[in-house]
Amino acid sequence: MPDCTVVVISYNDASRLPRAVRSVLRQSLRDVEVLIADDASTDTTPEVAARLMRSDPRVRYLRRPSNSGHCGAPRNDGIDAAHSPYVMFLDSDDELPRHACKSLLAEIERTGADFVSGQISRLFESDGRLRPYYPTLFARRRVVAGIRREPELFLDSFSTNKLYSLPWLRYNLLRFPEDIHYEDHVFTAELYALARRFAVVPWVVYHWRRARSNTSISLSIEDMENVRQRVAAARLSDDILRAHEAGDLVPHRQRRFLVQDLRVYLNPLPTRDLVWAKEFASIVRPYLEEIPAGVLDGIEPLDRVCCQLILDDRIEDLRVAAGSLTGPRAAPRAAVQLDGRTYWGTRLSPGLDITRLRLAELPFSASRLRHEVAALASDGERVRMTVRTYDPFGVLPQDWTAFLRLGRKQVPIEPEPSGEGGYVSEVTFTPAGKCDPVIGFTRTSDGHTTTDRLLVDPHLEPIELPGGTVGAEGYAAYLCVRPGPRARSIPRRAGQRLIRRFNTPENKLRAYKALIRVLPRRENLALFESDVGRTCSGSPRAVYEELRRRSLPIDVVWSVAKDRKNFPADATLVRRGSWRYLWTMARAGIWVDSHGFPLDYPKPRGTRYLQTWHGQGIKSIGFDAPDLRGDFDRPRAQWRAAVARWDALVSPSAEFSRVFLPSNGYTGRVYRFGTPRCDALVRGEVTDDVAARLEIPAGQKILLYAPTYRDRVKGSGQSVRVDLELLAEALAEEWVLLLRTHPVERYTPPEHLRHFVRSAGSYPEINDLILASDALLTDYSSVMCDYAITGKPMLFYIDDWDDYRLSERGVYHDLPAIAPGPCVSTTEDLVAAIRDLPAGHAAHAERYAAFRALWCAEERGDAAARIVTDFFEGAR
Repeated sequence: MPDCTVVVISYNDASRLPRAVRSVLRQSLRDVEVLIADDASTDTTPEVAARLMRSDPRVRYLRRPSNSGHCGAPRNDGIDAAHSPYVMFLDSDDELPRHACKSLLAEIERTGADFVSGQISRLFESDGRLRPYYPTLFARRRVVAGIRREPELFLDSFSTNKLYSLPWLRYNLLRFPEDIHYEDHVFTAELYALARRFAVVPWVVYHWRRARSNTSISLSIEDMENVRQRVAAARLSDDILRAHEAGDLVPHRQRRFLVQDLRVYLNPLPTRDLVWAKEFASIVRPYLEEIPAGVLDGIEPLDRVCCQLILDDRIEDLRVAAGSLTGPRAAPRAAVQLDGRTYWGTRLSPGLDITRLRLAELPFSASRLRHEVAALASDGERVRMTVRTYDPFGVLPQDWTAFLRLGRKQVPIEPEPSGEGGYVSEVTFTPAGKCDPVIGFTRTSDGHTTTDRLLVDPHLEPIELPGGTVGAEGYAAYLCVRPGPRARSIPRRAGQRLIRRFNTPENKLRAYKALIRVLPRRENLALFESDVGRTCSGSPRAVYEELRRRSLPIDVVWSVAKDRKNFPADATLVRRGSWRYLWTMARAGIWVDSHGFPLDYPKPRGTRYLQTWHGQGIKSIGFDAPDLRGDFDRPRAQWRAAVARWDALVSPSAEFSRVFLPSNGYTGRVYRFGTPRCDALVRGEVTDDVAARLEIPAGQKILLYAPTYRDRVKGSGQSVRVDLELLAEALAEEWVLLLRTHPVERYTPPEHLRHFVRSAGSYPEINDLILASDALLTDYSSVMCDYAITGKPMLFYIDDWDDYRLSERGVYHDLPAIAPGPCVSTTEDLVAAIRDLPAGHAAHAERYAAFRALWCAEERGDAAARIVTDFFEGAR
């Protein structure tokens, strides 16, 4: 008896069938059985199956005498013929990842579950991308005691990403319907109704391949019969739940229809003609009328608007609203605001309420206008178009200027009032390069600008011009410019290949090592770098400003990464990693940075290196940090050699020296003068008006939220652990939250929270944010030590404290024991702490004083001056 049977269903798919079968035969679980369930194919499937059986005895072939027309019958054939205790299903155009069977088998045997469900990922054949399907459903490995515990799992209505107990399926007579498409939905509805215990795993167990030419049922959404079948499957699923005395679950399953099934047709609706849209609405409307109002109220506002327009038979409006679901998510043409509520369109109806999107409350730079291209023509060189602009939320002031932006180029435009509450613009431009044109309006009073893309007819025929091709992109089509066809000469292509072959990191390192042996050092040339070239800030910037203040004869060159930010206009810049950068490194008599110059590059003889570092705090660092504490010689030796280059280190405190020096193996000179970066905090010096720049209303308190990254999920956005939606609901009347994520993090606040959240990750100077804020919210970030200089309240959100200290990063201090403010682990407790901020701050006064004594005792506001005196002037 094999351990697992995989039923591969196929119909006239002989070309792709071998790929699917081989993905099973290559499983790390070797004792598998492959059942090819052929739904009476008329192509060469029988011959292909015969070859597969001859090549591997684990393959069996089943063939139906006549085509069933659906996927249910061949799957049932597999259930009947399987020889193993567990079964999976695979479509012939998809694949299983190598460890799918073994990992699911181990989980079902460990848990004793009726079935195990894993992450399904779409594999786009055009570029090889893998995109997880509803990843939040599979974020945690767990056992679920029935679907009532997690009814949102109705969103996982696939049959192919699961391993089933075959005796359990047979005992419960659980089979696929054989006369309907979307049999998965019906099958899983009964599966969930019957299962008392099932497991969920977070890893990918199924690759759903998406090809451009795919003709699968799930992608044949233009066919009106496809719509009828999906609605029929939804009704049948509801009936099955009721038959199993699970009628209380029907609203949850109906929610799945609204947020997933219906969206499949609504997303491309702007590309359909009016006749198709009307017929679609007539098929869907009777089922929508059966869904309780409470279910409709629980979905996203624009989805609910589309449902309401279907119910009201407003099909033209439906096509406009559907265009806001994807792509640029355009604003409506009109909106009504009454009694603090905002409604889509010009009618007041509960089903059209979009208040939750907060579109009428956004700051001006994030506010939404709608630009529609009404006419488009070309004279062979340029494009002429007429654009209608709608201001549904009345955000445009009396005084403004407008422009069309094409990449880095701006073309002034002069919109004229349309007489209908909007504007009309006649725009002429010459396309060039690759860009998505936007129209922007700049408020004259403060210079803030809001921009939006231009909507066009989805069926716009591309206009090919010498500078580029102008066309439409996406379902909710927006205007785009793409490079035209360019003929490249063979010598040019060969030259580029030669440059790429020579321009490698290995060759650059060899060249650098040769340069430092022959180039003379320039003692008055200094190479400065902050945050590996991302910006010009921190302690290197403070030292640089002190050098300029004293007019010392030192030529400073700043290292700059690809996206330069906050560099002085008169600064000399060099692109990090370029050949000129290597030349400057080799010649500079002084290096100054906050993180580390390229690790493998030795310091030239005679060059002096000032390491300012970039923070202090409770987190493990150096050889104690996750990337170096493992028993791998090369990374540790590499870091040891990099630290050995330092000639002087800035130490903000005795505690920093106690921890940092041994954990990094540093034994050189230490400057205990405080932190140059913090001099401005001690003196209260600001460089910009934060409230004006970030559009913070007068009278609003400012909460600076600065979480650190998580080593295991860098760039995932998971460091933002506070429930910002709940926080906004509770505090938006009184507070604005400045979100300062770590530079390695990637997180964009949802649009409906931007009335409360200001994204400050790219704000040039964090000191300004610290000084402008009324309180700090953080977790384990070193910003807590800088913020303590101000004496203002701090709060700590540490819901993952045990995981962070024991298995994630590791810490040197017990934060809950020393924190100078409340430590909370739920957003509800955080809201309570913020509302009681003065009392909480006062209650932690003694701890706050001890915290400042530990980390800030050396901060006197003159660190940069003292370091320049010793390291620069003293050396001279």
